[in-house]
Amino acid sequence: MTATFPDLHMSPRLLAPGLTPADLATHEQRYGPLTYGDPDALLRTVAESGLTGRGGAAFPAHRKLVSVADAGRRTGRAPVVVANGAEGEPASRKDRTLLRLSPHLVLDGLQLAARTVGAGEACLAVEDGASYLESALTTRRDPVEVRVVRVPKRFLSGQSSALAQYLSGNAALPAHQDPPVRERGVRRAPTLVQNVETLAHLALIARYGADWFREAGTPRQPGSALCTVHVPGREVRVLEAPFGMPLSRVLPLDAGASAVLVGGYHGTWIPAAEAAQLVLDAGYLGAGVLAVLPAGHCGVTETARVLRYLALQSAGQCGPCLNGLPRIAAAFQTLATPGPQGTARTDIARWAGLVEGRGACHHPDGTTRLTRSALTTFAAEVDAHAHGVCTATDHTPLLPVPRET
Repeated sequence: MTATFPDLHMSPRLLAPGLTPADLATHEQRYGPLTYGDPDALLRTVAESGLTGRGGAAFPAHRKLVSVADAGRRTGRAPVVVANGAEGEPASRKDRTLLRLSPHLVLDGLQLAARTVGAGEACLAVEDGASYLESALTTRRDPVEVRVVRVPKRFLSGQSSALAQYLSGNAALPAHQDPPVRERGVRRAPTLVQNVETLAHLALIARYGADWFREAGTPRQPGSALCTVHVPGREVRVLEAPFGMPLSRVLPLDAGASAVLVGGYHGTWIPAAEAAQLVLDAGYLGAGVLAVLPAGHCGVTETARVLRYLALQSAGQCGPCLNGLPRIAAAFQTLATPGPQGTARTDIARWAGLVEGRGACHHPDGTTRLTRSALTTFAAEVDAHAHGVCTATDHTPLLPVPRET
C-alpha cells in the first residue's frame, strides 16, 4: 500500500513518507516537539481552522470539544477521551495506515484533546496493531495515561455509543443516544469519541495554526483528508488529498469505469460520468472510501453482496435492523439474480422507508442510502436482470466482504 499519489501536487501532512513508520525521534524531528498552551486558545484556533471530523459525520471538531468540556464542568465528572481507530468499514484502510505510519501524530492529538476537555482518562480503540501502539506509548511521557483497547472486528464496533458500551465493560453494541455519548458515555462520564485522523489534524493545527491548515482545501471545506482508493488491477492505496480536488485526479474515470462507490458501505453509488464532474467533498466522503466499478462488472451483484454483509452485521437490537435489513438484503439478491423479480423493487422501496431514521443507530440509514443509490445508478442492469440477462462480462467480486461468521 502506498501513502500518496505522485500527481496530487500536495505534500503529505499526515502520513510519513514512504512505508517507514515514524518513531518518536523521527516524528519530533519532522514536526517538532508537542507543546501545551492555553486550552481556550487551542479551541479558538480549531474553530478558526474549520476542522471537521474525519470519521464520517464531518461534525465541527471544536463544537464537539466544547460540548464535552462543558458537560464535564456541569456534571463535575472528568471526561473520557477515546481515539477511535476501530476501522470496522471493510473497504477502508486509512486509519490503520495512519496509525502504522504516524502513530505519534495521533497520540499527540489525543493528549491535546484530553487536556482541552479536562479528561482524566484516554483510550485508543483499535481492531489491529495494539501491540505496536503499546510499544510506541512506552517511548512517550504524556500527562494523561493512554490505554490501548482491542475491540471486536465488527462493522458497528467503531460506532461511538458501541465504543462507550464496550469501554464500560459491556458488549460493543450501539445504544440509543439519549443523552448522547458526549454527555454520558464511558461509565456514564462525558466522553469525547474522535476519529484518529481528526486527532492527527488537531496535532498539526496546534503546531502550525489555523491559517496553515486552510492552505489546503477550500474556504468552505478546508484541509485534506485520507482516502482509501480501490481500482481494479491495482493495489489498494491510501492517499491524502485536499478537499475541492476533482475526483478525476484521484480516480481513473475514463471509459473503462462504470460507477464509483463513494463513502464506503454506508455511502453512495454514482455513475462514473457524474463522478468525473465532482470534487472531493466531505458531504459524501463518509469513511473515506472511493471504489471504481469497471464497465463489464455488475453493480447489482456487488451491492447484493454488501447488503447481505450489512444485514449480518446488524446488532439485532431494534426492529429496523433485526427485520428490515435482512428483508432488504434478500429482496436485493432477487434483483441480482437474472429472472422474475416479482414485487422485489417495490418491497425494497417500502421497507427502506420503514427502517430509515428508526434504528438505535444510523446503521439502517446508511444501508438504505447504499440501496437507493444502487437502484438508481444500476437501474438499467436491474431491468436487464428482470428479462433474465446479466450484461456483466466479468463476475469477479471486487469489494472486500469479510467471510461470514
